[in-house]
Amino acid sequence: MDLKDSNRPSYNQEHKMIDDPEKTDLLISKLKDLLPIDAAITKDLQRSLAAKSPEIPIPARCQVVDVLNLGDEGGVACCLDIGGDDAAAVHIVSITHLLFDRRFPLFRDIDTYQRRRIKKLKRQRGRGF
Repeated sequence: MDLKDSNRPSYNQEHKMIDDPEKTDLLISKLKDLLPIDAAITKDLQRSLAAKSPEIPIPARCQVVDVLNLGDEGGVACCLDIGGDDAAAVHIVSITHLLFDRRFPLFRDIDTYQRRRIKKLKRQRGRGF
């Protein structure tokens, strides 16, 4: 049987990428140009970080000091300045767990990325990936 003649979708069609690599790289580049960036930490993230680093008080707001691309699996990740130079652990979190001021120049870009990524992740979970 020739797989090319099959009516089944190809692997790439079936397992679509979550993030558009070009758009993601452009967003990261723009974010890096504006570092450090003020952000708010969601309550869920605040609890999670507090559980991992009980010796450090986790504030409601923080500074994003670097931005990374963790690929399709991890997406855009932010390095947070929590605990300063005395911090025992580095806090790297998904940008989807942070909130940004609406007046921030890249708010719309970030909001669009967050919404699309969350929507695609939910869709994938529904298919059992």
